[in-house]
Amino acid sequence: MTAQDSATRPSRIAVTALDEAPPPGPTSHAAPQAPTSRRAGTVLAALGVTAFSLTFPSTAWGLEGIGPWSFVTLRGALAALVAGGCLLALRVAVPHRRHWAGLAVVGAGVVVGFPLLTTLALQTSTTAHAAVVVGLLPLTTAVFSVLRTGARPSRTFWAAALAGAAAVIAFTVQQSGGALTTADLYLFGALLICAAGYTEGGRLAREMPGWQVIGWALVLCLPLNVMGALVALPHESFHLTGHSVAGLLYAAIGSQFLGLVVWYRGMAEIGVPRASQLQLAQPLLTLVWSVFLLGEHLTVAAPLTAAAVLVCIAVTQRARD
Repeated sequence: MTAQDSATRPSRIAVTALDEAPPPGPTSHAAPQAPTSRRAGTVLAALGVTAFSLTFPSTAWGLEGIGPWSFVTLRGALAALVAGGCLLALRVAVPHRRHWAGLAVVGAGVVVGFPLLTTLALQTSTTAHAAVVVGLLPLTTAVFSVLRTGARPSRTFWAAALAGAAAVIAFTVQQSGGALTTADLYLFGALLICAAGYTEGGRLAREMPGWQVIGWALVLCLPLNVMGALVALPHESFHLTGHSVAGLLYAAIGSQFLGLVVWYRGMAEIGVPRASQLQLAQPLLTLVWSVFLLGEHLTVAAPLTAAAVLVCIAVTQRARD
């Protein structure tokens, strides 16, 4: 366990006490806290999903004036500076050595791998087509969680998760015309590496505050992103416009840092499999943002798919592990 300073110790103690406390007796006042904790975790995870749903549109904005490699490396570097500043300001102790391997997995998955592969895909793919990654991500994350953490969701959970994933896949493939492109290789690679990062981050968030998980992962990847930016910037287009600046800032601070802070905290409260199913709504949210921000058009299938996804989310959240 990482030694924390006085600014972070209370939350760590509270989480540890909640995880290790024995079942309350008839006269205990701890029983009402469990539903409250689950509701709070669900809200936090949902806020993370909302933040993530703007990632593809903001990336599309950024690519209007910034090359893909430059965009990804600058995004990671800016997010690391914000995270590092927060860690320094609060005098957070350096994580224990046993945590660094997991932080490296988080960094490879959500700091470098997923942003890079999806940004490369969005050069030739629409946001609607790229949303298939997010549609498959909840199911893939749940599978990784079973393999990594030993979680054993119920059959009802798996049935609802598969149904929700199938609905999202059918919708997004229909939106893209069903054609497979070169970008699909990037998207499927991003799917696998991000699921690994989410799972490992959710596990670490039970041992240290979630914002520190993503914070240290960003700091760990800062040298790589700085070197990548130095190499990419002279060889790619770099024209700062209102869209490109807004897209870069949101992708770095809103999605890469703040979104992952609440996301990992939510996963720590309600578990990786259940939290991951909230992401079934992310492709539809992304399409809604795309209408307003990118001028894309939705078909009548959108509200029907949204209804099916919401039913599946409700079932997965109620299914007992």
